[in-house]
Amino acid sequence: MITQGGRKAGQLERQTVLGVAAQLLLLALLGWTVGLGPVGWLTGTLFGVTVCAVLLRSGKPGLGPADKVTLARATLVGGVTALVADAGGGAHIGATVAMTTCALMLDFVDGLVARRTGTASSLGARFDMEVDAFLLLVLSIYLAFALGPWVIAIGGMRYAFVAAARVLPWMNAPLPPSFARKTVAALQGIVLLVATAGVLPGFVNVTLVALALTSLVWSFTRDVVWLWQSRPRCGRVGSVPAARYPGRSRATLP
Repeated sequence: MITQGGRKAGQLERQTVLGVAAQLLLLALLGWTVGLGPVGWLTGTLFGVTVCAVLLRSGKPGLGPADKVTLARATLVGGVTALVADAGGGAHIGATVAMTTCALMLDFVDGLVARRTGTASSLGARFDMEVDAFLLLVLSIYLAFALGPWVIAIGGMRYAFVAAARVLPWMNAPLPPSFARKTVAALQGIVLLVATAGVLPGFVNVTLVALALTSLVWSFTRDVVWLWQSRPRCGRVGSVPAARYPGRSRATLP
């Protein structure tokens, strides 16, 4: 979603400064309303600065309309991260659920904006995916306090995939588009949000999260098997013709 069109020099720098300012403003609001200690402030600030630093390293002159939505979503994820880091399993549920809900809703909006404005790009899609993955990781850590450490597998699986791809180059090959993969990915955020809200009995939350994890394991396993079986056809990483899977992304979150 980071656009390919030309922009005047310095625009991205100004946009990232505004991004950091928005993150600090959200942290201040959380501190005033629900309370935020030093750990939360440090974690939230570090998250916001890191996101903007990565965007600056992209080499693009500016953020497009969809990228700005994704950056706003990243700011909300930074707020959730700050609350969880500050209070662990005792994070303020109301604020955590509210920001997570908004972040998940904006996940639909930024894709819609990218398509409507014709500003979608592979780099922007990667930015969007990284925000999604980190939110799942944070929610998994939060729920681990109540449901057990096994929940962290939901948030950690994508990072394990990336780590494995560093030593197994064939795992970097492009994957074909998959409605099932997208559905499983969307399911993770919804289930973790419901479990975080605590509106259902404990055993129901455990069951739902376990089913979500099972579907995620299935999705990753299916993709890994496909990549393994496609090794002779893919050859070296990046050798798959781009026209074979139009609009596809690299192997990432299912």
